[in-house]
Amino acid sequence: QVQLVESGGGLVQAGGSLRLSCAASERTFSSMGWFRQAPGKEREFVTAIGWSGGSTYYADSVKGRFTISRDNAKNTVYLQMNNLKPEDTAIYYCAAAPWTLPRVRLGDYNYWGQGTQVTVSS
Repeated sequence: QVQLVESGGGLVQAGGSLRLSCAASERTFSSMGWFRQAPGKEREFVTAIGWSGGSTYYADSVKGRFTISRDNAKNTVYLQMNNLKPEDTAIYYCAAAPWTLPRVRLGDYNYWGQGTQVTVSS
């Protein structure tokens, strides 16, 4: 079973930046995605990247501010977050899906990390 471990979360002020990492225990040959969830809210799609890194997709709420990338040699996916807003506060999860192209539905993902907390102060 593939293990995914997120890191890089923390507390930042609005307008600041943060980079999250997701390390996989083995090469997945799959598309990868980032989701986020605030207490009492549904888990929502943030961004996803194809297995080769050649195609990406972003939720409208983060487009232009967040960038997803991957380094397959390191079995690692990254999420660069710039111009953070208080509404970005949530637990961020990385996930792997058995598809070659980016997926936006959480039900398409079969492996999930434990999550990392991101808090943005106003």
